[in-house]
Amino acid sequence: MKRGGIILAGAAAAGVAALAAVAQQENGDAPADGVTFRGEPVAAEEIAVGRELYAETCASCHGADLEGQADWKRRLDSGRMPAPPHDETGHTWHHSDQDLFAITKGGVEAVVPDYESDMPAFDGILSDEEIEAVLGYIKSTWPERQRAFQAEITANDEEGS
Repeated sequence: MKRGGIILAGAAAAGVAALAAVAQQENGDAPADGVTFRGEPVAAEEIAVGRELYAETCASCHGADLEGQADWKRRLDSGRMPAPPHDETGHTWHHSDQDLFAITKGGVEAVVPDYESDMPAFDGILSDEEIEAVLGYIKSTWPERQRAFQAEITANDEEGS
């Protein structure tokens, strides 16, 4: 009888855990599949907010589908570079979370002093949480390979800090 009671208790605990997970997902609090920012899981709700903010503040340059500007590897007549894609075809995933946050908040010159770019600083336009949500959304669109590569770069950058 003891064994049956243990099995029943285990099944009940598993059922409660499953119900809690479903409730969490319905609230948008569940982490999105494998998406992290600075080592912390990003909730599906944050990604949804990030998608909206990206559409409002980033898509005009980086594209509605994160495709970047045409010929993004070739300098403009101004000498500046076009907006790169943020999808898996670009190089965004080659940068750590810390660098992506710094670039978004302070502009490219935040990580490359004296670099002239058309990318504005979003400090004072987006809160830190909103910047993190946008970056979480961008990361959520990458295939697993790019996310894993970028997570390793982020981890190495954190170790060096």
